[in-house]
Amino acid sequence: RLHKPTGAGPDDNGGACGYKDVNKAPFNSKGACGNLPIFKDGLGCGSCFEIKCDKPAECSGEAVVVHITDMNYEQIAAYHFDLAGTAFAAMAKKGEEEKLRKAGIIDMQFRRVKCKYGEKVTFHVEKGSNPNYLALLVKYVDGDVVGVDIKEKGGDAYQPLKHSWGAIWRKDSDKPIKFPVTVQITTEGGTKTAYEDVIPEGWKADTTYTAK
Repeated sequence: RLHKPTGAGPDDNGGACGYKDVNKAPFNSKGACGNLPIFKDGLGCGSCFEIKCDKPAECSGEAVVVHITDMNYEQIAAYHFDLAGTAFAAMAKKGEEEKLRKAGIIDMQFRRVKCKYGEKVTFHVEKGSNPNYLALLVKYVDGDVVGVDIKEKGGDAYQPLKHSWGAIWRKDSDKPIKFPVTVQITTEGGTKTAYEDVIPEGWKADTTYTAK
């Protein structure tokens, strides 16, 4: 399948996914803004695609893996990636990177692939979170996240979080949430993975907690 990127994607901010420092590992600036069927209103955040181009002549034909870190609103093609400059240049023959970046809109092949982050799943407690409101930015999950649930300390049942925007999920509660909290993630294929007590008692807003 072919589609057309423009090469103007961001190198160092997370845009519509809410990620930060996408210029650092494991993203390493190889991010892409996906259009609606790729971004999926934020559910596609963090998903991985293998891309390559054969034309123009500067294309190496070698596959490069990119991560979805932002949304692209232009309807250039049915499937459209707006690539960060680093990602665009990675498809070029050695020494031809700048020429390829200047090509602008090109056709390329793509396929969804398994992510190899080399990082454990993390949950960033967003600014503004308080005992009655919990907002989590979910990162480094292999697969599109379609559901996030939490189980409070001493609780038996999981409670669903609402998808807020990008990779952020939130819980509004009439009563103070009891910590530590176990977080369960459901991916597109229906796989559920629980991260026990990952948000501890004494948690702080604007802090990242890593799965054990």
